[in-house]
Amino acid sequence: MGKKVADQIVEMLVNNNVKRIYAVTGDSLNELNDAVRRSGKIKWIHVRHEEVGAYAAAAEAELDGLACCAGSSGPGHVHLINGLYDANRSGVPIIAIASTINTPEFGVDYFQATNTCKLFDDCSVYNEVATTPKQVPRMLQAAIQNAVHKKGVAVFGLPGDVSAMPAEESATSMYNYHSETILRPTDNEMQKLAHLVNKHPKISIYCGIGAREAHDDIIKLAGLLKAPIGYSFRGKMGMQHNNPYEVGMTGLLGVPSAFHAMHESDVVILLGTDFPYEHFMPVKNKIIQVDEKPERLGRRAKLEMGLTGRITDTIAALLPLINEKEDTSFLDAQLEFYEKVKENLNVYVNDEGFEHHISPEYVASTIDKMADDDTVFTVDTGMCCVWGARYIHGTGKRIMLGSFNHGSMANAMPMAIGAQLAYPERQVVAFCGDGGLSMLLGDLATIKQYNLPIKLIVFNNRSLGMVQLEMQVEGLPNNETEMVNPNFEMIAQAMGFKGISVTKPEDVKKSLEEAFAHDGPVLVSVFTNPQALAMPPKMEFDQMKGYALSMSKMILSGRMDEVLEMVKTNYKHMKEVL
Repeated sequence: MGKKVADQIVEMLVNNNVKRIYAVTGDSLNELNDAVRRSGKIKWIHVRHEEVGAYAAAAEAELDGLACCAGSSGPGHVHLINGLYDANRSGVPIIAIASTINTPEFGVDYFQATNTCKLFDDCSVYNEVATTPKQVPRMLQAAIQNAVHKKGVAVFGLPGDVSAMPAEESATSMYNYHSETILRPTDNEMQKLAHLVNKHPKISIYCGIGAREAHDDIIKLAGLLKAPIGYSFRGKMGMQHNNPYEVGMTGLLGVPSAFHAMHESDVVILLGTDFPYEHFMPVKNKIIQVDEKPERLGRRAKLEMGLTGRITDTIAALLPLINEKEDTSFLDAQLEFYEKVKENLNVYVNDEGFEHHISPEYVASTIDKMADDDTVFTVDTGMCCVWGARYIHGTGKRIMLGSFNHGSMANAMPMAIGAQLAYPERQVVAFCGDGGLSMLLGDLATIKQYNLPIKLIVFNNRSLGMVQLEMQVEGLPNNETEMVNPNFEMIAQAMGFKGISVTKPEDVKKSLEEAFAHDGPVLVSVFTNPQALAMPPKMEFDQMKGYALSMSKMILSGRMDEVLEMVKTNYKHMKEVL
């Protein structure tokens, strides 16, 4: 039997180091599935929901390069959307194979028909449908090139009947070229940049994920400038470790020290960050931004200089132009303030909580101490992000994955699947919210099917904690944020793997030790304090007024006990931001 189009696609994926296809098989995907079986060089990962497959592929792509997921006609396409939006906004290279109805049925409102070009247009860097075998190799090659070089999602539409047709070879190159390049501002711009930072005494540096490869040179730069270094959530694991100048994060999940350092400096240097919250950016200082994507320059703050360049190349060229500063008073003051902030954060760790109200800060800090130096963490959007951001420390080897740009619930468990398959020898720990895990609970079966030794830590606060905080700062009483949860321990056991429930703080350490020592998947459901909130490092007066107003409304509606517990739990946070 000759080679089919489906076989050709599998060969091309294998040649581009794609190791897995995350998908739910069926209908128009069956020929591709069978080609995977015949090949033996690539694995079909049978997820229960295509959204999980997209998130798993996104995690694998961030860790290990190009990854692949697939969805079949109609509903399978729609299920992919959320995970693909996240991947595209995060800038990770994914091939999404959208198999469609047979070509004779195009345009006649056939069963399960979707217009993939319209559907995926807003969450992709490439989006085409191959309707003949001759198109397939060239279009898939173009999809791979776009995904890799534009760092995003490439959607390859594949009608079911085309996948079964005899393959045709391409007349064009099937090789992906990865030539080494240098990308930095011109010598003239570099001189202007150096002059600006040399003449001002108080400099601060703020780094995103785009700066992680330049870690060592950025530390050298900070040493010369006597500059504190702050970072975004995505930048934390790349910049926190071995960094004597770090002052933490700013933003909604951050701490006051980084916010303070940026606002007190004369010049702020933004490196490889597309930090979205302009309200946390200073407005009176001079801001310099360096990014390899020029369209990002100045869209978050008014700039003194906007420079296009890869951070590694730019900082390496800048270092010889910098005059070392002698005065360390600004840096010393910021580092001293950061020490006080860390002391305040430890207050919550030392207060372990009580039965069914375990301090989530204590749980996260305990995990930080127990986890391996090269653990891959995944965090659900919401309060889990807060605990991960504030209490999991970078080592230079640890990695943290989350829905940092798209901000979707339910990402932690699916990303843990992709991370564990990409790095089977490394520890993978997922910080799951009870709300997030409930959304995609069915794919616990996928974890069992492939016996992935993921450690799922469920911060079971019986509420949508971040939404609760959002409502309160807007002056709204909590409404329909409570969750009546199933017994997650029993659900894990029903899925075929170990489940543990923790209701008392004195049981946290031994339960986590048991989970981490277990050779296989474990779900640990920790009953955390539903009233534990996390105030951002900067609160506007209107937000404070809104918080007080929401408390008043709750008191007037007869919820005095809940208000007292909330104030008692979070008064330290209120003191921190007042």
